Amino acid sequence: MPWLAPIAFLGLFFFYPLARILALGFDFSSLSASVLARASHVLLFTFYQATLSTILTLCFGLPLAFLFARFDFPAKSFFRALTAIPFMLPTVVVAAGFNALLGPRGWINLGLMSFWGLEHPPVAFVGTLWAILAAHVFYNATIVIRLVGNAWAALDIRLTDAARSLGASPIRTLLRVTLPLLRPSIFAASLLVFLFDFTSYGVILLLGGPKFTTIEVEIYIQALQMLNLPAAALLSVIQLLCTLAFSAIYSRYIVRVTSPLKPRAVWMNVQKPRTRKARFFVAAMLAFSVLFFALPLLAPPLRSISRLEADRARQAPGYPGLTVDYYRELFINRRDSLFYVPPLDAARNSLAYASLTVFLALLLGFPAAIALSRPGKLEKWIDPFLMLPLGASAVTLGLGYIITFNRPILDSGFTLLTSPLLIPLAHTTIALPFVIRNLQTALATIPNRYREAAAVLGASRWQTWKSIDWPIISRAVISAGAFAFTVSLGEFGAASLLARPEYPTLPTAIYRFLSQPGGMNYGQAMAMATILMLVSGLAIFMIEKLRFPGTGEF
Repeated sequence: MPWLAPIAFLGLFFFYPLARILALGFDFSSLSASVLARASHVLLFTFYQATLSTILTLCFGLPLAFLFARFDFPAKSFFRALTAIPFMLPTVVVAAGFNALLGPRGWINLGLMSFWGLEHPPVAFVGTLWAILAAHVFYNATIVIRLVGNAWAALDIRLTDAARSLGASPIRTLLRVTLPLLRPSIFAASLLVFLFDFTSYGVILLLGGPKFTTIEVEIYIQALQMLNLPAAALLSVIQLLCTLAFSAIYSRYIVRVTSPLKPRAVWMNVQKPRTRKARFFVAAMLAFSVLFFALPLLAPPLRSISRLEADRARQAPGYPGLTVDYYRELFINRRDSLFYVPPLDAARNSLAYASLTVFLALLLGFPAAIALSRPGKLEKWIDPFLMLPLGASAVTLGLGYIITFNRPILDSGFTLLTSPLLIPLAHTTIALPFVIRNLQTALATIPNRYREAAAVLGASRWQTWKSIDWPIISRAVISAGAFAFTVSLGEFGAASLLARPEYPTLPTAIYRFLSQPGGMNYGQAMAMATILMLVSGLAIFMIEKLRFPGTGEF
């Protein structure tokens, strides 16, 4: 039974903490009317912002899905990758990107202040609902582009041509022919976008400000600031039930996302823009892609090397001289504080946590993937339980760890909650389902006759593994390891609750520096965000290049 180890791990570090949350969440004796009223208000706002974000994501994503599905143009693969990069970046990097572009010290505000001679930023973006909505669209538009675009590209274009030849206008053809055929894909994409927006945490915390609070943020506030664990547990139960419901609907509906009728090869439906309207549409969409997707990605690196505030006394205000001072300051404790942790140590902590997460996820994922690659009746029942962490919130998981592991183990005085080991354990729980699924897909492609032929020729199990299994699954192993590494490196939800002040992670350090006043702190936050972006980008590139076919996109 090779799946016993991962089941035992998830039982201890996923199901048991969730059970403790459920037990505490249904204890209403310590909950006041004001807390329940606040919880209902937070729940309504969570639905409200998730609904608005989903609608806006569809409005922005559907035209881009049509662009990539129907037109061929230079650098198409580059622009398609550009829209996909934000989805895999850590939330703190996305928030830092919008902050560097539109925040009080961002490029646009600094440019307007310099041009008009203003003393205060004229654009109030951070701390508004629009900041939340823009970041969600930026983050999740690729879901619509990929899911709907792939279905759109496979639709038979002769159906719309027939409707047009019968006198239907373009709008009528879209409403009566195209959209009904795309309805399953649009609905599945909407569900997935809504799920990500509903469980959004880092974007709300970093860009929304104190005025806007979702369930995830309220769990953080009640647990760490109000020290009201029953209220936090109740919110976690509500959040968990909603998330599991949305995940179950998506899992059942994604199976239906197939192109109706007989799909055509994608290349048969793609054409170069020949008419003036088509060329204008393509040019407008590409310009929008550059402005909306590229600028927030470029803003933090450019801001991290621009001397705009650190040396203002020796230059004209707003003069963008180049500097590496912010990167040098990552190594220096200017205040000689005993409690100061250099950002470089936070980077080391994140790399150590990520490395341990990769080791644990692969160690636990391999046995489960081997069992699930040739599933019996028992394995088919176990498979959904191994995938459950995909639908759980990292903030809820962190709260479960606080409730569960805050007592000494066997009267030894050692408390797991105060140990830095708890963060890689949480990250392993989050990354394990993807690792299992990626390895399972690769192992399932190995025909048994290959192993049987090797055994007939006298090969040992080790020789069979080395000569047959490993060459086939090596790409999947590297891809799964890269994903686990990326998840751990950029994870912010659980780390914000579990990371101790002396052992911060890179995302928690970025949040800490963004929350502090002063140009030097802001510049260091941008420098750390740039480092995190580069490392995550390399891991994303490895995942895309080495991802095993058949694992799916979402």
